Amino acid sequence: MKYMNAQVSSQPNNYDVLVIGTGAAGLTLALHLAARYRVALLSKQRLRDGSTWFAQGGIAGVLDEMDSVESHIADTLDAGAGLCHPDAVRLTVENSTAAIRWLIDQGVDFTREDGDYHLTKEGGHSHRRIIHSADATGRAVHSTLIDRVRASQNIDCFEHHIALDLIRQPDPGKGRFRCAGTYVYNKQTEEVELFQGRAVVLATGGASKAYLYTSNPDGASGDGIAMAWRAGCRVSNMEFNQFHPTCLYHPRAKAMLVTEALRGEGAQLKLPDGSRFMQRFDQRGELAPRDIVARAIDHEMKRLGADCLYLDISHKDADFVREHFPTVYSNCLQYGIDITREPIPVVPAAHYTCGGVMVDQFGRTDLDQLYAIGETTFTGLHGANRLASNSLLECLVYARSAALHIDGTLDGVQPPREAPAWDASRVTDSDEDVVISHNWDELRRFMWDYVGIVRTRKRLLRAEHRVKLLQREIREFYANYKVSSDLIELRNLALVSELIIRSALDRRESRGLHYSLDYPALRELAMDTILVPENFADQRQFV
Repeated sequence: MKYMNAQVSSQPNNYDVLVIGTGAAGLTLALHLAARYRVALLSKQRLRDGSTWFAQGGIAGVLDEMDSVESHIADTLDAGAGLCHPDAVRLTVENSTAAIRWLIDQGVDFTREDGDYHLTKEGGHSHRRIIHSADATGRAVHSTLIDRVRASQNIDCFEHHIALDLIRQPDPGKGRFRCAGTYVYNKQTEEVELFQGRAVVLATGGASKAYLYTSNPDGASGDGIAMAWRAGCRVSNMEFNQFHPTCLYHPRAKAMLVTEALRGEGAQLKLPDGSRFMQRFDQRGELAPRDIVARAIDHEMKRLGADCLYLDISHKDADFVREHFPTVYSNCLQYGIDITREPIPVVPAAHYTCGGVMVDQFGRTDLDQLYAIGETTFTGLHGANRLASNSLLECLVYARSAALHIDGTLDGVQPPREAPAWDASRVTDSDEDVVISHNWDELRRFMWDYVGIVRTRKRLLRAEHRVKLLQREIREFYANYKVSSDLIELRNLALVSELIIRSALDRRESRGLHYSLDYPALRELAMDTILVPENFADQRQFV
C-alpha cells in the first residue's frame, strides 16, 4: 500500500475499539462495549445519515404466542431459496426476542394497540411478527441509540469522517497479520487522520448506490466491503442485490421507499388500467417474497412500456391508513398524492446487499482483529433473498455477538504499533472533478442497465469490460490527486461493482435475487459464490 495521495496527516487517535459506521449495527456494538472500553465511532456524514434512519417497516421477531422460532426459521429459509445457512438463521431467530427487548429497554417507542405491541405482516412471513414504530421504525430505533451513544462518556463520535483503507500489521506472536486501524479523511479539515485500535469493526452498510435507482441514502457506497477486500478478506454472494419492489415514482422524489407493510395490510399492486396482476406470478399475490414481486413489476413495466405501476391502499379506511402509515401518507402528500384516495405510482429500486464480507457467528473476518457486522457482511442469514424485516434484526444480534467476543478477548490483545503517517507530498489538487462526476454517472447507469433485476451473460460481460476501464481511470486519479469524498466513494463502489459482476458471471443458474435469461433453471446443488482476493493467502502467515 502506498501512502502518498492525500493532505496533511495528524497525530493518531488511539482507542480500544474503532467502529466504522453509525447505523443500528455500529451503535449497538458500541453501546454493548462502552462500559469497559474506549470506543471511537466514525460516521461519513452525520450520525443519523444512514440507511437505518430511513427504514420504515420494522423488526422481525418471535413475539406472539401463536408464532414460533421454527416458523420464523422456516420462512427465512424459504425466502432464501436454498442458500441460507441454517446455523446463522437459528442464531438470529433464537436471539430475536432478546434483541427487541434490549431495544425496548433502551427506550424505543414501538407502536401499541390496546396496550399490546402491534405486530404487522410482510411478504414471505406466515405470521404477524413485525414489531414497528408506525412506519418510521428506523428513525425510532436510530434516534434512541444515538441519544444513548451521545450520553456515554466512553464513546467518542467523529462525524464527517470517511475511512479510506485498513492498516495491516504483522503479529509476531501469532505468525499472521492483524488489523491495526484505518486512515480517515476528515471532510471538514480536508486532512487524512490516523485512527488505531486493538479491534476494528466495519459497520458501513451496503452498496446499493451502485445502481442508478435506489431506496438508500447517498452513503451506501460499499466502503466496508471494498476496504475488507483490499485488506485480503473474502466476500461471498455479491450477486444477490435485493430490489425493493415499491419506491415512489415521481420526478421530484429521491430514494423514497414505500414500505412493504402496506402490502402486509392489504395494499394491492395494479397495472395502469387498474387491474391486479400478482396472482399470475405467485399464489401469494402481493405477499410473495420481494424478488418475485420486483421481477413481476419489472416484467409488466417492460411488457407494457410503462414508466411505473401502482400500489393502492385507498380501499382501506382513511383513518386506518393515516394512523398506520403516517410517514408514507405525509411524504406522498408533499408530491400531491393522497394515498387514502388514489394509488401510489411505484417502481423497483436497489435496496439491500445480501452478500458481503465473510464473517463467522462472532463477526470475525479473515483478518485478525477485524470484525464486520450488519449489511456489510455475509453471515449466511439471507441466502439468495433477504426476508423482509430480518435486516435490522441481523444488525442487533450480530452486533451483540461481536461485542461479546471482543469483550472476552480484548484484554489479551496488545495495542498496535503506530502506523506510518499518510504522505501527501507527491500529489496535487485535481481540476478534473467533472470526470469524477461523469464516472459516477456512467457506473450507476451501466450497473442498472446490465446488472439489474433481469440479467444476461452478454450484458454482464459488457459491464465487466466497462468497470475495468473505469477502475484504470480511478486508480490514476487516486495515485496523483488529493482525495475527496466523491473520489473515495467512487473508488470503493467501482470495486464493489466489479465484485457484483464477477459473482453474477459465476452463478450459472437463476436463484432468488439473481435471475438470468441465459440460465433460467435452478441448479440441484445450492452453493455460495465465494471470491478470494489475491492477498488472501498472506493473511495467515507472513515472512
